[in-house]
Amino acid sequence: MNNSAVKDVSFDEDSITVFLMDGRAISVPLVWYPKLYHATPEQREAWEICGGGYGLHWEDIDEDLSTEGMLRGAPAPRARS
Repeated sequence: MNNSAVKDVSFDEDSITVFLMDGRAISVPLVWYPKLYHATPEQREAWEICGGGYGLHWEDIDEDLSTEGMLRGAPAPRARS
């Protein structure tokens, strides 16, 4: 059973850290996720768990992250010009 469900999320100046139910923590650079990087602290804190517990959603900035993608070290796709 995959137990990488989200327990909590925190931010510092440079990174987002997602705490998982199995005790692990994933910390990745905020610059990987431009919408979060440019969001206000209030917008960053307005996250909700989605995807059956394995994803995060920010309504105000239309951003979604999955624990699977973060564990793989996958930054957000670059916008096409």
